[in-house]
Amino acid sequence: MKRTDLTFLFLPVWKRNLIVYRRTWKVNFMVPLLEPLFYLAAFGIGLSGLIGDVVYAGEKLSYIQFIAPALLATAIMFNAFFENTYASFVRMYYQKTFDAMLATPLSLEEVVTAEIVWGATKSMMAAVIILGVISVLGFAVYPWALVVIPLAFLGGMVFGSVGMFFTGITPSIDMFNLPFFLLVTPLFLFSGTFFPVASLPEWGQHLARISPLYHLVELTRLCTMGRMESNLLVSLFYLKGFAAVFYFLSIRSMRNRLIK
Repeated sequence: MKRTDLTFLFLPVWKRNLIVYRRTWKVNFMVPLLEPLFYLAAFGIGLSGLIGDVVYAGEKLSYIQFIAPALLATAIMFNAFFENTYASFVRMYYQKTFDAMLATPLSLEEVVTAEIVWGATKSMMAAVIILGVISVLGFAVYPWALVVIPLAFLGGMVFGSVGMFFTGITPSIDMFNLPFFLLVTPLFLFSGTFFPVASLPEWGQHLARISPLYHLVELTRLCTMGRMESNLLVSLFYLKGFAAVFYFLSIRSMRNRLIK
């Protein structure tokens, strides 16, 4: 196998993260299992009686039907972004794991790729758990709902790449509050998660459609409910393009940080 075979060489790093994860998998399993239940109970059951039906893609849905797929999409975002910010920063800065890896034949591109793919893998695992929860509650249509699994990996690559980019430019772990507050929180609230984007003013709709989470939410609703307001191909290509751009930006930011 040639030295330039990136697929071959980043796998050991990915496996290393998997081995560490297996030591605490029971704790990691509980969060994606209980989180959607809490949100569905608080927003779906608590607010559904006040809000009533929601008009989405020309059809009336109960509020809990509307938000269930969005909670799956936001879990994909949070898992990948958290893994490739806080967890990657700890491995890089405090544990010096990246330094040890770069002392081997591994290149920086391979280490960063493995980190992002691992973040996407965690998003995919969380999506499987949450999909099981909303399926039991009757909010997923099969067999199309199974497409959520590869979609979760794509979404994980998007937000994992964004997270790794911030890991490369953030001076200290405390500073991650800024991208979470200024980027992740607005995406969480205004990407068609808790209310239809069509209810926003026109300028707000344009801003929402720039959000990668909006396109992920739309695709998740298509997979689980069979309907969406945006265009399928546009949303897919947007996510792929977003992931590609931030993947290369993350490589650049990490190179500037680690390669003196």
